Amino acid sequence: MKPISGKALKYGDNINTDIISPGAYMQLSIEKQAEHAMEGIDDDFTTKVKFLDIMVVGENFGSGSSRETAPLVLKANNIKAIVAKSFARIFYRNAINIGLPVVELDTSSIDEGDELVVDVLTGKVENLTKGEEYQGVGIPSHVLKIIEDGSLKAYLKNKARQ
Repeated sequence: MKPISGKALKYGDNINTDIISPGAYMQLSIEKQAEHAMEGIDDDFTTKVKFLDIMVVGENFGSGSSRETAPLVLKANNIKAIVAKSFARIFYRNAINIGLPVVELDTSSIDEGDELVVDVLTGKVENLTKGEEYQGVGIPSHVLKIIEDGSLKAYLKNKARQ
């Protein structure tokens, strides 16, 4: 998988799935739910993601309910990857299952708007704005195949054809 380039959209710690994907919109399609993503803490999220497309967050991202729509609404908003100090386990796995790349590393040196290059396999993140590199935890190659195929469903279909 090629490294992912983009600009950082930064948030803090303990952002739960109810904030990422508000429950009031669960009856809507994912595309319509995506219009309300993150609105509990950022009314301008859907505007910002047009210019800032790598989410950079603190600890415990995606905690709370195991709401599968949380990573889906981020992907629907064209988030290319999420870099977090730590993820809630269920969110982490749900993100991989829908083909949304995730990397764990200390995000304290990254600021909103920084231009980043994320290597999902190695966990290395280059901050082109600051001329810095950070080493995080990459995704194992056998799991990365799910992201490369676009989702767990696509991966399993491809496996069945072999």
